[in-house]
Amino acid sequence: MTLPEKMRAVEISRPGGPEVLRLAEVAVPRPGPGQILIEVAYAGVNRPDALQRAGAYAPPPSASPLPGLEAAGRVAALGPGVSGWAVGDAVTALLPGGGYAEYAVTPAAHALPVPQGMGLREAACLPETCFTVWSNVVMRGGLRAGERFLVHGGSSGIGTTAIQIANALGARVFATAGSAEKCAACEGLGAERAINYRTEDFVAVLSAEGGADVILDMVGGDYIARNLRALAEDGRLVQIAFLQGPKAEINFAPLMMRRQTITGSTLRPQGDLAKARIAEALMAHVWPMIEGGRLAPVMDSEFPLEDAAEAHRRLESSAHIGKIVLRLR
Repeated sequence: MTLPEKMRAVEISRPGGPEVLRLAEVAVPRPGPGQILIEVAYAGVNRPDALQRAGAYAPPPSASPLPGLEAAGRVAALGPGVSGWAVGDAVTALLPGGGYAEYAVTPAAHALPVPQGMGLREAACLPETCFTVWSNVVMRGGLRAGERFLVHGGSSGIGTTAIQIANALGARVFATAGSAEKCAACEGLGAERAINYRTEDFVAVLSAEGGADVILDMVGGDYIARNLRALAEDGRLVQIAFLQGPKAEINFAPLMMRRQTITGSTLRPQGDLAKARIAEALMAHVWPMIEGGRLAPVMDSEFPLEDAAEAHRRLESSAHIGKIVLRLR
């Protein structure tokens, strides 16, 4: 296919609030060795996008400066050495950046076929959450069937995905959320018990159940010490973000006595090979869950590309349940 020279994209004009996002015309990227070019139909909107916009999460040196870490569309061009994909294939992919645009490049090994029976809108919601949840909950946290799993922010994109994956694995699932509506949504997705953190103490709830074997946390701050109290013996705390800050005072003696583990990761700075291995694991384990009807993205809202600032306002309001997407076509 003949590629255009220019495309619409959303740029970050300067660090700041949602108002710094602006629609612009920029050059269409070209795929390099091992990469594919995607004609983007929908792009997911995620917390790291807002952090990048605010100047708190710089993209890797080789990545596009445009925001957007996941997208779905069709393969528009193949870089040298790419096999297994053809122009026109429906694709969803983890991106190093650049998703808020009509075209985006990514390593071919970070792309996955759109699950059978799923539209591009829903498929755009899969990569960032599935890569994050599987790599942290299963590959790092080692969650197994029958174990007790707690996810904070259960109504977020990460949370709704984590609930469904943990439930599909046979774990007992617990979640925290900030309203009765959000708690009901978590339980509707398979959480055995949703805990309203505004009115209940998750430490007490989990302790009464024998403690959590795995906790997935993106809150940080004083939650870190509370999470350790909520863990069972040999429990694993997996940290993926710090909405309340990365620092905490911890008494490590109980951790040693109860043989607990603290671990965590960030996805974007990991190398291409590490992300490719996660993609392989998703294809083997998570895509069958999706195609078998055990996992589906929870959709909150959709905005046209030119309303990216409104999408960010929705994200940062924390009023959403599930995923927010930008529509490009």
